[in-house]
Amino acid sequence: MTFVRHCDSPLGELSLFSDGESLTGLYFERTEENAQREDIPVLIDAERQLAEYFGGWRQTFDLPLRPRGTEFQQSVWRALLEIPFGQTQSYSAVARRLGQEKAVRAVGLANGRNPISILIPCHRVIGSNGSLTGYGGGLWRKQFLLKHEKPTASLRLAL
Repeated sequence: MTFVRHCDSPLGELSLFSDGESLTGLYFERTEENAQREDIPVLIDAERQLAEYFGGWRQTFDLPLRPRGTEFQQSVWRALLEIPFGQTQSYSAVARRLGQEKAVRAVGLANGRNPISILIPCHRVIGSNGSLTGYGGGLWRKQFLLKHEKPTASLRLAL
């Protein structure tokens, strides 16, 4: 069974999904996806931790995550979890970390299919020249999140 909870954020309404034990999705639009609305602990805790993050009091999340994806996507998402708050990495750096330096495009595709935005920080991945590149939630959200985290890398909006 899938459960959903909606919460407000500076980026608009977020939809949080859970299998009852772990967070399985975080999306930037209100969606139900045949989910039951129920106040289960992991969704309540996710909403609280997101409020702390946006309030400037939290830099890391402590929630059980269970994103659904291929083995390669899972490896990319684990690598994203290692990018510290306030820092960015290029797609090529993530590919190198995985030992697959020629898989830059595949890393980009996996990054774009991340089902748990913000908590799995795909917004911290930028172009090798320091430019912002695509973001499923829109480049303005990526720019907001990076500015919120005050990254050390210089950012230019790539159009």
